[in-house]
Amino acid sequence: MRFSRIAAIVLRQFYLVRGSTSRLLPMFVWVAIDIVLWGFITKYLTAITAAGLHFVPTLLGAVLLWDFLTRVMQGVTMAFFEDVWSRNFLNVFASPISVPEYLAGLVISSICTSSLGLGVMVTVATLAFGLSFFAYGAMLAPFLFVLFLSGIALGILGTAIVLRLGPAAEWFVWPIPAVLSLFVGVFYPLSTLPKWMRMISRVLPPSYVFEGVRSVVAGRAVPARTLAVGFGLAVLAILLACWFFVRVYRYAVETGLIARYSAETVS
Repeated sequence: MRFSRIAAIVLRQFYLVRGSTSRLLPMFVWVAIDIVLWGFITKYLTAITAAGLHFVPTLLGAVLLWDFLTRVMQGVTMAFFEDVWSRNFLNVFASPISVPEYLAGLVISSICTSSLGLGVMVTVATLAFGLSFFAYGAMLAPFLFVLFLSGIALGILGTAIVLRLGPAAEWFVWPIPAVLSLFVGVFYPLSTLPKWMRMISRVLPPSYVFEGVRSVVAGRAVPARTLAVGFGLAVLAILLACWFFVRVYRYAVETGLIARYSAETVS
C-alpha cells in the first residue's frame, strides 16, 4: 500500500468537511444533544431512587461509549457515501488506488471524525454532569479500543452492503447500531436478556465491553478474560468485514454492476 494514496482519500474528506457547515456541525451537535438528553434523564433517575444509587456513571457512561461506536461506524460509511452521492465512486476506482488503500483511507477518516466526537461527548458529560472518565484512568482505554474496532467492522460491512445493493440500500445501514444495541447490553446486564438473545450476544464484541465496563464502574478489577474475548472477536469481525467487502467489490467488477452504479437499487 502507498501512503500517498491513503492520504488522498483522507484529504478529500477533510476538504469536504472544511467546506461545508452541514457536514461539520453534525459531528458536534448530535453527540452533544445525546449527552445532554441522557444526562438529565440520569439525574432525574438518581433523584427519585434510593440513596446510594448513582445512574450517571452507568447509564450516561453507556450512552457515551455506544455513541462512540456509532460515530466510528458512521465515520467509515459517511466517507463512502460521499463518493456515492457525488457519483465519484467510479472515478476513485478508475485510479491506481487499491481496495486496501481505499478502506485504509476510510478508516483513518473515521478515526479523525470519531475522535472529535468523543472529545465533545467527554467534555459535555464532564462539565455538565460531573461524569469523569479520567477517574478510571487507563482502565477504559482497552474497552474503547475494542469498541473502535467493532465500529470499523460495522462500517466496512455497511459499505459492502451499499456497494452490493446500490445507494438506496443505505437505509439498511443506518438502523444497524440501534438493532445491535438490543443484544449487547448497553443499558442492562446480559443476564436480563432471554436465552436466545444471549446466544447472539456471545459473538458480538461490544457485549463484552459493556459487561466489563460495568464491573469497572462497580469497583471491581478489569476482567482481563472478558476483554481478551471481546478483542479477539473484534479483530475477527474486521477480517470478515474486509473479506466480505473485497468479495462484493470483485463481484461488482466482474458482473459490470459497478459500471451501472446509480441512485437506484440494482439487482
